[in-house]
Amino acid sequence: MDNMFEKATRLKLRFDGPKGGKLTTEDLWDLTLIQLNDVAKDLNRKVKEVGEDDFLQEVSTANTKLQLQFNVVLHVLQTKKAEREKAKESAVRKEEREKIGEIIAKKQAAALENLPEEELLKKYQELSV
Repeated sequence: MDNMFEKATRLKLRFDGPKGGKLTTEDLWDLTLIQLNDVAKDLNRKVKEVGEDDFLQEVSTANTKLQLQFNVVLHVLQTKKAEREKAKESAVRKEEREKIGEIIAKKQAAALENLPEEELLKKYQELSV
């Protein structure tokens, strides 16, 4: 994958932006998943158009460049999608930890409330020192 981005930057690849205009390779990271998906679909369509099987000719540079553009966009899209999923999972886990923490605190408070008065006074005095 590293080599793919090296090639993209050396070739100074530009991508058709979702609202027109050209985007650099690093600009792709600023697009939303929906925008990246649109760019990927457009490039995929172009790759298929250019990639008509012609066994008498060598693979064209245009086709190679289009394929590289598609691969770069697809990699960015997949990476951002994975990051989004990881962030969602992390948020769910954080929320669950907070709920468990609240339950633990309630149980500890209930356990303290059930202690005899003498033990509570003893603990209170120990904490006052």
